[in-house]
Amino acid sequence: MAHGDAVAAKDDRTSAAHADAKPYSTMMINRPRKGKDPELAEPASCTEKDPRKIARRYQIELCKKALTENVIVYLGTGCGKTHIAVLLIYEMGHLIRKPQKQICVFLATTVALAEQQAKAIKDSIDFKVGIFCGGTKGLSNHHNWEKEIQQYEVFVMTPQILLRNLNHCFMTMELIALLILDECHHAQAQSNHPYAEIMKVFYDTHVQNRPRIFGMTASPIVGKGASNPVDMPKCINSLENTLDAKIYTVEEMDELKNFFTSPKVKIYHYGPVTNTTSTIHLTYVSRLTEIKSQCVSLLSQNQAASFDLKSLQLIKKSIRRVHDNLISCLENLGIWGALQACQILLSGDMSEHNELIETEVNFEGNSLRNSYISKAASVLSAECVKDAFQSDLSCVEVLKEPFFSRKLLRLLGILSTFRLQTNMKCIIFVNRIVNARSLCYILQNLKFLASWKCNFLVGVHSGLKSASRQTMNTTIDMFRSDKLNLLVATKVGEEGLDIQTCCLVIRFDLPETVASFIQSRGRARMPHSEYAFLVDSGNQKEIDLVNNFLNDENRMNNEVVARSSKESYVEPLEKVYRVDSSGACITAGYSVTLLHRYCSMLPHDEHFIPRPEFYFFDDTEGAVCHLLFPANASINLVVSSPQSSIEEAKKDASLKACKELHKLGIFNDYLLPNNEKDVKGDILSVKDGIDYSNDVDSRVELHEMLVPSALAESCSNLSGTVSLYSYFVNFLPAQNDRMYKAFGLFIKKALSEDALTLKIDLHLSHGRSVITEFIPSGIIDFDKEKLLQAHNFQEMYFKVILERSEFFSEYVPLGKSFKTQSGVLASYLLLPVLNQSGNHTLTVDWPAILRCLSSPIFKAPLDVNGVVAPGTNLKLFNCVASLYDIKDSLVFVPYKSAFFFVSDILHDKNGWSPYKGPINIVEHFSQKCSINLLCPEQPLLKAKQLFCLHNLLCDRGQGCTEAQELEEHFFEIPPELCQLKILGFSKDMGSSLSLLPSVMHRLENVLVAAELKQLFSSSFAEGSEITVPRILEALTTEKCNERISLERLEVLGDAFLKFSIGRHLFLKYDALDEGGLTRMRSKTVSNSNLYELAIKKNLQVLGDLMESCIGAVYLDTGFDLKYVWRMMHSLLEPVMRFSSFQISPIRELKELCQCHKWKVEFNTTKVGNIFSVEAVVTGKNISAATCVANHSQKDGIRNAAQEVCMRLKVRILYELVERQKRRI
Repeated sequence: MAHGDAVAAKDDRTSAAHADAKPYSTMMINRPRKGKDPELAEPASCTEKDPRKIARRYQIELCKKALTENVIVYLGTGCGKTHIAVLLIYEMGHLIRKPQKQICVFLATTVALAEQQAKAIKDSIDFKVGIFCGGTKGLSNHHNWEKEIQQYEVFVMTPQILLRNLNHCFMTMELIALLILDECHHAQAQSNHPYAEIMKVFYDTHVQNRPRIFGMTASPIVGKGASNPVDMPKCINSLENTLDAKIYTVEEMDELKNFFTSPKVKIYHYGPVTNTTSTIHLTYVSRLTEIKSQCVSLLSQNQAASFDLKSLQLIKKSIRRVHDNLISCLENLGIWGALQACQILLSGDMSEHNELIETEVNFEGNSLRNSYISKAASVLSAECVKDAFQSDLSCVEVLKEPFFSRKLLRLLGILSTFRLQTNMKCIIFVNRIVNARSLCYILQNLKFLASWKCNFLVGVHSGLKSASRQTMNTTIDMFRSDKLNLLVATKVGEEGLDIQTCCLVIRFDLPETVASFIQSRGRARMPHSEYAFLVDSGNQKEIDLVNNFLNDENRMNNEVVARSSKESYVEPLEKVYRVDSSGACITAGYSVTLLHRYCSMLPHDEHFIPRPEFYFFDDTEGAVCHLLFPANASINLVVSSPQSSIEEAKKDASLKACKELHKLGIFNDYLLPNNEKDVKGDILSVKDGIDYSNDVDSRVELHEMLVPSALAESCSNLSGTVSLYSYFVNFLPAQNDRMYKAFGLFIKKALSEDALTLKIDLHLSHGRSVITEFIPSGIIDFDKEKLLQAHNFQEMYFKVILERSEFFSEYVPLGKSFKTQSGVLASYLLLPVLNQSGNHTLTVDWPAILRCLSSPIFKAPLDVNGVVAPGTNLKLFNCVASLYDIKDSLVFVPYKSAFFFVSDILHDKNGWSPYKGPINIVEHFSQKCSINLLCPEQPLLKAKQLFCLHNLLCDRGQGCTEAQELEEHFFEIPPELCQLKILGFSKDMGSSLSLLPSVMHRLENVLVAAELKQLFSSSFAEGSEITVPRILEALTTEKCNERISLERLEVLGDAFLKFSIGRHLFLKYDALDEGGLTRMRSKTVSNSNLYELAIKKNLQVLGDLMESCIGAVYLDTGFDLKYVWRMMHSLLEPVMRFSSFQISPIRELKELCQCHKWKVEFNTTKVGNIFSVEAVVTGKNISAATCVANHSQKDGIRNAAQEVCMRLKVRILYELVERQKRRI
């Protein structure tokens, strides 16, 4: 083989040449800049960037292979893999450059790596490069992505972004000419990495027009596959199979040595701990373990009533994680490192705590976790104070065991040696975030290492305040620019970061895999660099592990060149759900993310964050997952089929849920939540989520979407004739200035008497009002055809008043199960009717319905009849139509982007008629709108703008006027500016439709109130005395703006609660003083307690609503305390117990001391960043004290008060028992 030639990993794989790839013969190092060959990429100018000028020979050879087949380039860090990718983009530019429609996608596993690679591409070639990663905003619909595709030629993005685009058809594989995967070793067949999902689900080897694949890696094996000789060839073969590519490398390493030198690997041993140090270490481990056990035991005994089982498990897990992190710091850094870890954990907020220990708990769990940390800090700081250990680390003499571990002292020795060298830069790798930050703090404060300017580098997916993406980038830039020369990094610093001036890498914690070893070693890029291991000389396992890394790397290199086996891992069958009409496709793994995104968009408030909950059960055939949705979701429970693991069961249940949500219409055909309004071509920009986690509106009021039973039964029975109860919707306007088209309500169940006596007062603009009532009109039968027409008509006008942007297009399909947000569109029908006759029966106005449905916009383009009805015609924007079709129709005026009802045709006015002042209408449109009328002789159209929906239940008053609702305000519009949309959709029909949403809203609420009254009546006899209007008032908040609210009833209910609870506590606890009674009453009737009560009782109401309901019952039962108390006692009895109350420990201690005439003092001292608080109680025959440490002085005083108070209570109880014994 020629010197420097590329070597193929496998020779028996069939090459899949790209159909449009250029032959390698056109790619020469010194080929002419310009020429007549049409295949050659002709530069736009003489200054065009040409990456071939600086290309090395082996890079040219590997690019040659990549032009003819799919390739995985296996080269060490710093050997120029990215430049090979740049050469490939340049050579395939004829497929990518505009105006070509195909693009190149460059995938990078992290945001930092994506930004780095995008800059490298921009610096090397003149292509339009766009970067898309986790911070990308406003790119969640097809319209926005189409604009990006038209603008850019190279898309640098994280794989999660591309996977989401493919899932929802924002992009397709056919669009991609070249797909580059950096760090492609993650695409293992058995993994769930986005790389693997992209290739397994969306890359089809049977499709001719598929993208060229180009992978780059410094280690083709990820995980622990390299440690097993049998698994090593399987991993490599599987990677090739997944990417449909061959692995190529360079056989002769001499050429590489001219450009890249591998750092010298050196092992630094540190001696095993002495017996004395070991004893001290074990003592601290034992004391921390004892504190952990006490906290967990206390949680189980005293807090079980406050948390559900899942929360208890999370809190216990959190405490154990904190404990494990502190033990790790104690073992690796010493006492001072563990104490510093406590300070870090106590200084951050709850989200930072959760990330540092890789778990998540709520506020209460966080406080319990902090209690453990505070006690652990007290134990650790006591030793430091006892030995007068200085917090400023001002002298070398303090660096001794057990305050500093031998491992840390060895590291300090290495850094002390290298600090004298010029231009020295070092990266220290650790495995835990807490260790990284603690070690960084120590190195920053050691004065004899002042020449080392240190900072830490950790991942940014957490949202840490101190580790934002901007902070991470700033840290890397400072390291590159010599403002920093020492980084303490976790594994986030291993892959891909281009820091070419680093000359020392120290593995403080050993790497876990060969890939981690190779990646971290690649950070040392300077000549004569050093890669150092810190190894315990007394730990043979660590010594063997380091030797295995070196041996496994050599075996991997040999395996790549000459494969010892053709075996590969069997790719697990990927479960997918595909929508044929749109091409959208989601996997079982992605469905979990999609459900979290859907739940995050549900209504919520500060008390309730909707999220899916997964519960797992063992079945005879495997694990089963029960997926429980929030109460306000469209589905409640989904159960998976038995699976081999709980993770597979979770995915199976999530995929089933996504299917169900799509069938219900909650997900559209692109498998996106419908409230994101993402239809192809839509211009609406919706913010993306978490990791699809960002929220469009983070403060939506929480309310359950209750559908009354009368409106819950669907009318969509298309199997035969359906009989529906009919009700005439009688509009009684106070002023006869408007005409309203008669409408009727048709439902499956009869309305209650409360609804029939309902008179809805609607308030319009200018003080106008309309009284609306429902008049029973018998039963009407609908056959299959009529029912379908009725549903289509209702879908039509709901789209007009709710989703009118769909009517911008020339074709609107009907009959595709359109649903409103509440999903109850098919539960009732609101149809135009002929005026009610004397026999009180309704007749549906079928001619009006059929005329609307006959509009050309509802017909497929090939079905539209171009023949115009006889008579006088007018030229419109999009067609020629008869006067009959134009009058009483809905039109769209593009230059205003607005819809109008045409009420008349003004034959006495045309384009030459005067406008305002000396100009005519033609001149007005020419001067003001830059529109030249082509048919000015046509008569003008008298039109009224389509209304916007308003809440007509509020008291709008005289001053509440809108420009669109001034009394019969009409426009005069030239016909040629109008697009005909819906025939026969008259102004009168529109006036009625503007009222119906408010009418139905009030009707639904009244029906819900009536059902609640029935519930009251069945619970206690006096419930029948409560009126439906009173219940409706109690259920309506002030924010609803419906002229009624619960405020007055809440005052009454609040007063009743305070009186009745006070009376009950007074009679039950006769030994309780007035302070105790006041505290218990306040706690019982507080909003937070009522909220918890509602949750425990499975009630979807909050505190204010509960108080208003009590007030309604109290008022309508004639102020009868006895009956109301009987009802409330069953609800409140479980929470009126001492075990459920938590009084401030500071207040409790002061009251206890005041009662016994004792004196209490809090003494505070500060050691470093830790407050040491001592609580001392003195008095006659009493002396008690305790000391706690905490980062917060306030929390320290609270914890100290709690401890000393507990001791005093125990002593008082003991003395009481002794007195009783003496009496006996």
